[in-house]
Amino acid sequence: MEIDSRISERAEAVSRALLAANRKVAVVESCTGGWVAEALTSIAGSSVWFDCALVTYSNSSKNELAGVPLSLIESVGAVSEEVALAMAEGGLQASGADIVASLTGIAGPGGGSREKPVGSVCFAWAGREGLRETRLEHFAGDRRAVRGQAVCLSLDGILSALGR
Repeated sequence: MEIDSRISERAEAVSRALLAANRKVAVVESCTGGWVAEALTSIAGSSVWFDCALVTYSNSSKNELAGVPLSLIESVGAVSEEVALAMAEGGLQASGADIVASLTGIAGPGGGSREKPVGSVCFAWAGREGLRETRLEHFAGDRRAVRGQAVCLSLDGILSALGR
């Protein structure tokens, strides 16, 4: 199935789950550049359950907009589960959402290293009721493929957080 269709299916499922749970979501994105937010807000009526999105591509924006300490970024790198979690927690602070999904990664084609190759993406999901989950994935493919797979997994994590 084409990536755009997979993303649309998951976004529709997230919409239904958020409506059923009477919850709101926000996202804090880096390597996907707002694609998760675009997928969610392409659904009519999303204003009922979508609160906001932060695209924090640079380290300074991760710090200034999502409250990620620069010392954390310097110690573990922007592409880390720790930074992804700090981004999600910052999203909770900055929004009225019940659940926040965040992601940061290396979509390529350059920018990778031996420790963090192209395709490495770190995810986090945080919720007001105590949810704290992180995950590291290594995706294959070109830049669009890596980003698309990351969007899908971010949406899957929101569904999981909602018990779906």
